[in-house]
This record gives sequence, structure tokens and C-alpha cells, in this order.
Amino acid sequence: MLPTQTLARLTQLFFCLSLTLSPWAKAQDSTPVENEIVAVDFQHSGEVIAFIDYMVSRHDFSRSELETTFAHVSFCDKCLQLIKPAPAGKVKNWQVYRARFIEPQRIKAGVEFWNKYAAALIQAEKQYGVPAQIIVGIIGIETVFGKNAGKFRILDVLGTLGFAYPDTANRESRMAYFRGELEQSLLFARESGIDPFSLTGSYAGAVGWGQFMPSNLRAYGVDFDGDGKIDLRNSPIDAIGSVANFLTQHGWQTGMPLVFPLAPTSGHPENLIAKELHATYTLEQLSPYATPAQPDTPNQLLYGLIDLQNGDNLTEYWLATDNFFAITKYNRSYFYAMSVIELGKAVCHVRSLHAEC
Repeated sequence: MLPTQTLARLTQLFFCLSLTLSPWAKAQDSTPVENEIVAVDFQHSGEVIAFIDYMVSRHDFSRSELETTFAHVSFCDKCLQLIKPAPAGKVKNWQVYRARFIEPQRIKAGVEFWNKYAAALIQAEKQYGVPAQIIVGIIGIETVFGKNAGKFRILDVLGTLGFAYPDTANRESRMAYFRGELEQSLLFARESGIDPFSLTGSYAGAVGWGQFMPSNLRAYGVDFDGDGKIDLRNSPIDAIGSVANFLTQHGWQTGMPLVFPLAPTSGHPENLIAKELHATYTLEQLSPYATPAQPDTPNQLLYGLIDLQNGDNLTEYWLATDNFFAITKYNRSYFYAMSVIELGKAVCHVRSLHAEC
């Protein structure tokens, strides 16, 4: 007979084991973690099937071909992690942001890119009115001149973000946006006669040297090298023409300047910040709140007021024209547009042996 103490221990052990193996315990263990992202089954998801129905009825796609396509789409967990918004409350700092992009290696790569594709850049400026340094600035900021164009399969990215976007306040609208881009990627692949899985790019679904989303690829992409196809992944020349075309279609005006600095002010110019990304004020209208730092700032243009916050240091205020705001249609950020201008200017400065750019 076992001692009483040993028997008690064994009884306790069997009780714990029975709890572990009970259906109740299994149910508790299988309860999903709150906000856990569940991978999409692209072959059986009702939402994916509804999307296929839409593509068949709206665009006359083959149902069997789409079913085969989605059977090969992979869930991209890494894309979900990368797309999550930055934590709220982080202080913006233009000088820190600028230092990430206006740096020696990117400038050197820009000089090499400009020298190699000088003829295409000249042609783009002639045809679209967009200076070479702005095109160089955009391609440099976007992909370091093709070095960081992304290797994610676009169908994996857009399928994942379109049907399993992270739990945020704007989740539904973001999923609708990415499903629209998924639609556009399939249309572009069919029109171009390419395998849709050959489209690769960023974790957000942007393609090629200029990082065009599929809808922009279809709307603004151009065959600038004349080989009969639009290919922003493998043709830097197509990227050059497409970037220029995009800007022109978004309000770029030949010869219009970009930005002018404001003198430090004790007023409250922040009340006039151009949140709608348009130039709407005359210098006279801005005069009670803002004084140009340069006396030759054109009086006949319309301006929008932009702010470049510098953390705990003074915010910089600038007057921006509609050409500046055309760049913000590429990326809705003052920091982005200003970094494009600054990088293009820096590359021009070095390439031209420190001539004025």
C-alpha cells in the first residue's frame, strides 16, 4: 500500500492531468488572441470568392484561371507587420528625416544614374516639362535608383492587405483600397501579357524603380523606351517617363518654381497650413502672417504654406507653389516632397561640379 502522502500527491497529479486533457481546457487553449490576424485561405474564403465573382462579371476574367491564380497566392504576414502605422505621439523632425535621404551614398548613386540616363532625362524634360533633378530626386528617394524596389510578390501583398488588413480605425477603407489595387494589378498583367506573379515590389504593393501602385501604373505608366511595353521593374527609362507623366497629370507646370523660405515670425502661420495640398493664397493675403525671406519671391504666383517641424527646435515655414504640391500627390508628405527637391538639387550640384542648381 502506498503511503498516505504519496497517494495524495498522485491524486493531485491525475487531477491536473485530467484538466489539461479535458475538452474545456482544449477549448480555452484554442481561443484566438484578441486582434490576432488570421491567415486568409485564398481558395475557400467567401470574400475572395466574391472578389472572383466581381472580376468575372465586371472584367470578363476566366473563373477557372482566377481560381488557379488565387490557389497560388501566399499570405504575407511580414507585409502586415510592416504596414502597421507608427506609434502615435512620435515627434516629427525634418532634419532627422532629411539626413536619412540626403546622404553621400544616395547622392553618388544619383550622379551615376543621371550620367547613364542623361538622354532619357533630357527627353522627359522636353516632353513633359519636368526637370531632370526632380525625376532623379523621386527615383532616388523611392528606391535608391532601383536598388530597393522590393521583392514581394504583388499578388501576395495586395491579397493579404485586401482581405486581412490590420485592425485599425480605417481598416475597412484600407481593405477596399488594396482590393482595388489587386483588381488593377490583374488587369495590368492581362493587358501586358505577363504572369501576374512576375510583378514584384514593396510590402505595400508599389512596383518598380518609381514605386507605382498598380492603378497608377495603368493610368500614368508610359513606354518611354519604345520597346512596346510598359515595364517599370526592368526599364529605368520607362520609369523616368512615367514619373514625369505622373507629375504633369497632377498639375506640374513647366518653369514654375517650387518653394521659398519664410522669415522667422512671431505670428501664428500654422493656422494657414495647406492641408488640402494646393496653392491658394497670394503674397498679399499671407502678408499679415508670413514674410518671404527672399525679396525676389514672385508676387504673381499662388502659394500654400507648409511647415517642416524640427522636434524641439523651431519649425521651418515655407511658401510652396503648385509644383511642390504636384510632388505631394506622389506621397502626401511635406517631408517627402522637400526631400525630393533637396536630393535632386544635391545630385545636380555634385554632377555639375558644384554649379548652381
